[in-house]
Amino acid sequence: MASTYLSRTPGNNYYLKATFSFWFKRHGLGEMGLFGRKGSNNTVNLSTCHFGSTDDLLINFRDSGGTSQYYQITNRKFKDTSAWYHFHYIIEGDNSTQGDRSRLYINGVRETSFSLNNNPSSNSYQIATFLSSDGAFTVGRALRSQTGNFGNFDGSISHFHCSTGYAYEPTVFGETDATTGEWKIKTDPTFTPGTDGFTILKDGMTITDQSANSNNFSVTAGTLMKSEDNPSNVFATWNYHDNYWSNFSILNGGLEVNTPSSSDTSAPIKATLGVNSGKWYWEVKCVSINTGTWTYSTIGITSRDVKTNAQGNHLGSYTEDYVYYSYNGHILNADSGNTGDSYGATYTAGDIVGVALDLDNNKLYFSKNGSWQNSGDPTSGSTGTGAVSIVAPTVGTNATGNYFPSVGDYHYSPRYRFAANFGNGYFQTTAVSSAGTNASGNGVFEYDVPAGYTALCTKGLNS
Repeated sequence: MASTYLSRTPGNNYYLKATFSFWFKRHGLGEMGLFGRKGSNNTVNLSTCHFGSTDDLLINFRDSGGTSQYYQITNRKFKDTSAWYHFHYIIEGDNSTQGDRSRLYINGVRETSFSLNNNPSSNSYQIATFLSSDGAFTVGRALRSQTGNFGNFDGSISHFHCSTGYAYEPTVFGETDATTGEWKIKTDPTFTPGTDGFTILKDGMTITDQSANSNNFSVTAGTLMKSEDNPSNVFATWNYHDNYWSNFSILNGGLEVNTPSSSDTSAPIKATLGVNSGKWYWEVKCVSINTGTWTYSTIGITSRDVKTNAQGNHLGSYTEDYVYYSYNGHILNADSGNTGDSYGATYTAGDIVGVALDLDNNKLYFSKNGSWQNSGDPTSGSTGTGAVSIVAPTVGTNATGNYFPSVGDYHYSPRYRFAANFGNGYFQTTAVSSAGTNASGNGVFEYDVPAGYTALCTKGLNS
């Protein structure tokens, strides 16, 4: 969460070697801190790891005089808000090769392309600026000065390991999957933490050190939230990039979206994961509305490339869209006209719309607060009892070949706030009130998941 960060004050120790290893997933873009430490005297002994305004990654160490001893800026941009990255950083001040005294790895691969890359001098103890007792070590935040910071991290962090006095290669904490060739997490790495080392955020959201030490952290600001989304099972979020209107805003772990209020027939925003087969379930809560009444909201699916092909048209105006419309409870699709086809009840702020997408039979079902509309039965298969019959996803002028969860509105005045639950078990920062049954075991939902359906996540996709 963008308002949350952790901290602890280390011991007054100096290290030639140290290793930092953790996984992160960005929910927003732009300048924000990952971790760091700042001494009590303004910018003196300042150490930061943060993203810049153009989404490059910067690591900076300043000495007791406030002078940058080494500074690294990647040419690489970190703009993927749908994936987890493995960050691995090694400090080895006594390495005989200057270029190897600090080494950055992303997903097991060493970064070698930098716009600026100044390595420390031989036997440099600059790692002490990260881990000395003159100031707190922070996770989820990096300060730029005594009074300013780079902004808290807007995203998720998992399995944060630190070792002091040891330089470990990334293969201690991750490995290449023999089947897929992708870099994956080792959930129980074996390493020596050293005096000021630690392991946090490993099992759930614990900030109690799970290494052999007791270097516990505290929540300094905000609220720490557990997420089902993790490096070994990535869940859908709203897509920061496939967005037609610049004044959409995405909040709360990429799961809350505010539609724009300045443009009529607002184009939709869609999720990061799309599908063309299988059976899928998710929930969308109608949280609030700024002005007017909850009349023109749209919840459904699209197979459009929204950013390129939306042309400002609302969700439900194309043959590749199928929408449950709050105005009259009808289903909107290009073939059904502006009023849509009769289907179910209207819905408003506070209601939760469940979506069951059956792409084995090309059927779509919507529920309102746990009640399937039109007497629908998502387990009825090809019979499609009470279903919306949809065309199979295809590749075409506007079609991507996959259906994506999507929301939007159909009027310029209201500004709607939607909170999705793709299986994380939260609407905004509030946990579901009574988790329903879920036979697939993927995700936590407010209502019962129909038999045979699963959450839109990588384990669901690979099941």
